[in-house]
Amino acid sequence: MASTLQKGKILAVIGDEDTVVGFLLGGIGQLNKARKPNFLIVDKNTTTHDIEEAFKTFVARDDVAIILINQYIAEMIRHVVDQHTASIPAVLEIPSKEFPYDPSKDSILNRAKGMFSADDFR
Repeated sequence: MASTLQKGKILAVIGDEDTVVGFLLGGIGQLNKARKPNFLIVDKNTTTHDIEEAFKTFVARDDVAIILINQYIAEMIRHVVDQHTASIPAVLEIPSKEFPYDPSKDSILNRAKGMFSADDFR
């Protein structure tokens, strides 16, 4: 039943050029009915406001199930990422070529850590 509810859902990507192009080459590029893409390439000219707006737009879209965002970009808009608590779309912070993944900065991972104790894994 859950798989039928997710039919037609897509990925959205916010990242540097290498990350986004890699996913586009993998076939994730889509335009919705309003001709809006499901990705944002962040470069030195992209403002924090543009990143926030893209994130908020992807969160509001009903066709997006997962948002992938480079962790260093998520840090730029951490207050907005932390406000998103819904399970769908899921927000996954990923590394980039220039910036490795740091689990201590991942708000979703930190939230999940608070849900379990060491006794849960014995």
